[in-house]
Amino acid sequence: MADVNLDLAPIGNCTVSALVDRLGRYIWACVPRVDGDPVFCGLLGGRDPSAPDATGVWSIELEDLASAEQTYLRNTPVLSTRLTDRQGAVLEILDFCPRFRRLGRMYRPIAFARLVRPVSGAPRIRMKLRPMVDWGRRPAERTWGSNHVRYVGDRGALRLTTNAPVSHVIDERVFRVEGELAFFLGPDESFSEDVGQRTRQMVDETVGYWRDWVRTLSVPLEWQQVVIRAAITLKLCAFEETGAIVAALTTSVPEAPHSGRNWDYRFCWIRDAYYVVQALNRLGVADMLENYLGYLRNLVDNARGGHIQPLYGVGLEPVLSERIIENLPGYRGMGPIRCGNQAHEHLQHDVYGQIVLSNVQAFFDQRLLRMADVEDFKALEKVGERAWQLHASPDAGLWEFRTRAAVHTYSSAMCWAACDRLCNAAGALGLAERQAFWRDRADQIRARIDREAFNPQLGRYAATFGGVDDIDASLLQLVEMRFVQPEDPRFKATLDAVERGLRRGSYMLRYAVPDDFGMPETAFNFCTFWLIEALHRVGRTQEARDLFNETLKTLTHSGLLSEDTDLKTGELWGNFPQTYSLVGLINCAVLLSQPWSSVR
Repeated sequence: MADVNLDLAPIGNCTVSALVDRLGRYIWACVPRVDGDPVFCGLLGGRDPSAPDATGVWSIELEDLASAEQTYLRNTPVLSTRLTDRQGAVLEILDFCPRFRRLGRMYRPIAFARLVRPVSGAPRIRMKLRPMVDWGRRPAERTWGSNHVRYVGDRGALRLTTNAPVSHVIDERVFRVEGELAFFLGPDESFSEDVGQRTRQMVDETVGYWRDWVRTLSVPLEWQQVVIRAAITLKLCAFEETGAIVAALTTSVPEAPHSGRNWDYRFCWIRDAYYVVQALNRLGVADMLENYLGYLRNLVDNARGGHIQPLYGVGLEPVLSERIIENLPGYRGMGPIRCGNQAHEHLQHDVYGQIVLSNVQAFFDQRLLRMADVEDFKALEKVGERAWQLHASPDAGLWEFRTRAAVHTYSSAMCWAACDRLCNAAGALGLAERQAFWRDRADQIRARIDREAFNPQLGRYAATFGGVDDIDASLLQLVEMRFVQPEDPRFKATLDAVERGLRRGSYMLRYAVPDDFGMPETAFNFCTFWLIEALHRVGRTQEARDLFNETLKTLTHSGLLSEDTDLKTGELWGNFPQTYSLVGLINCAVLLSQPWSSVR
């Protein structure tokens, strides 16, 4: 069998999630939430999940396996895996995390459900359910009864309820599947209903929920399946209880082989979440925006006009101490494994702009259950004041350099955007004096950027104040922020320089100078999408479409992307699924698609 890779399919319910490989094996899932202990840690186990001693996996192995096919049920994150043996017997596994309305509220338990049924012939299976405790340090202890198995960890237990013979599960015995079997791994409490019947109802209700949600999306005419899958997966990256949106579902998948660039992305970056809600706004999605605004308002209240970190825990935790996990060898044996992220200590001044930009729609959008009011505006003014104070101060930048600081043009432009959008919000509220105040602040920051970051000799912007000729891909965002117009000669010159310096065939680098870990080795997928957007905006639309279609060839079979791509092989690297990359898929499809009027 092939070694572990990122050709995975996520399932989830906005409380928990799991990554399932092409043979229907869980190799990654954390409980009780996305940043918790990975009970299924096979992704970082350093070995093939099919190895006899593999741990941190939940596999349903078909005897004499010949082939496997996997797809999502249409417009859902409910995953169907069909396994065929050498005699032609076919087994189907349906994997999902329950999510639907029940008793007037959303039912989204800490639970994973599997329905297994014979499609043809007499398939024989062996189940290996091997959850681990404390980052793979030891197997979960087991106790069992007539219809359940309890897996006990340090902070509680998960209970598997099933209509399959429990002894077959415990002993990992091969047995014939002669009817539909249900496996519900969830809270340690009795399952009061018929597990087979209720799990079948749950899958039907979960499918119904997701298909109803997808019907609310305003999708482009072209690339609809790409957009729908990206949107569903972005929603899976939300922790609905608080409104947080995580950057990815995994930790420590290296950005490049043996690079040491192994980070924990299971937290809420203000920047990443801003891009997520911006992309979903383009599809008309309001529920995630509203929920995330609740998360942001709590952050702003807690900051009381002071420092705001680049990222927080999904429960608003400010301290995310970074530590190395020694129990597991890492993805393909490429450690280190990190839990926590030291970037919570960084100064990244662009966050003040992203907070305001995420909030400003609420002053205009009549769909929202609660539109923003004057009190919300006053709270945001404190954020704008920090943007004003820090717009020309050094920070770690959006690429989170750990050992050097500069005044990054992107960060300063985001501070400008904070003041500019506060001006817009004041206008919407009829606050003429505050509108003028924030317009003046924005104009002053713009003048400073044009003075400090623009190089008149080269006719373009630099990535840092006084940086003369340094570049990074974030300069392409000056148009998206509306700091410059796409027809502005200064932007066209900047685009030419960025493309010339950072483009590598069909891929883009973030920057092309050594950082804390040496020279970048892989393309950063989000930057490739930034280039596609910029090409379209300056009138090079056919080039943009060609590059977008080329990029789509790197999608996994589940239609997703990780953070990075190998420049030579096209192999995916970095944490998965990466919200940045999914945002890029949506944004480019919306921008480049033919209009619906062309077929109506």
